[in-house]
Amino acid sequence: MLSEPRSGRLAAWGNALLAGLVSPDDAVLAIVGEDAVHRVEGLPGEAAPVGLTLALGRLRALGVSGLRVALPQPGHPLGLSGPPEFNARALEAEEAVICYGAAFGLVPEVYEAGPDGDVHVEVVWHCLPVREAPPADVPSLGEAERELAEALRDATEVLSRLDVAGSGPVAEAAIDAYRARAERGREVLAPGYPPRAVRVLELAQRVGVLISVAYENGHGGAVSAGEMAARGAALRPVERTARRAQVAAYNAVVEEKERGAR
Repeated sequence: MLSEPRSGRLAAWGNALLAGLVSPDDAVLAIVGEDAVHRVEGLPGEAAPVGLTLALGRLRALGVSGLRVALPQPGHPLGLSGPPEFNARALEAEEAVICYGAAFGLVPEVYEAGPDGDVHVEVVWHCLPVREAPPADVPSLGEAERELAEALRDATEVLSRLDVAGSGPVAEAAIDAYRARAERGREVLAPGYPPRAVRVLELAQRVGVLISVAYENGHGGAVSAGEMAARGAALRPVERTARRAQVAAYNAVVEEKERGAR
């Protein structure tokens, strides 16, 4: 939960490429990650799916100067601006990339094959028209940082009382694994992002680890129906706040562009 989404990698490294801060090869390598291959289908002027390098170059030629992230869930169209057809596809995938400078959006479709431990993953990004309008419910970086700190404090108090806080050996092991991945050289964000965006995304991802541990541990020490309801009520707003913070961090580059254009 709240792990690095493919839309986040595409937006972050796509923004770095559009800004001339990384090479096309480095950007594509970072976007693909551990997947086998990514292609883009539905680009104007292309009758068949094309590779990411060509796709990002074509989007730039079409006027795209930045990329935003959307991480919608049922009842929460986070980062979307319409139309309904695009929103429905994005909601099904639970993520999307929205272009800035041209009215296009990209929704991933993931194909997996092979046995456990040797899964071959291919991703097709569907390029679709979007409505040019402000994205839904995306806070500023400052708002996201404050909201996340407050939500985490409130949830920790409730979960500690119910004996399901993000603490103990299971949670510590999960956090240690998260830190180990970061220390192996995974950049939190691509070049060109402000330090505050990096800080907000790191905190949102760490909160995501704690939320995952709390869900995976069943009901923890919450044994009554009331306690279980309180546990869920404590986790849901923190999860939503963390997703909003994650989107705010990935979208920081485009937000700076918009402020500069005013």
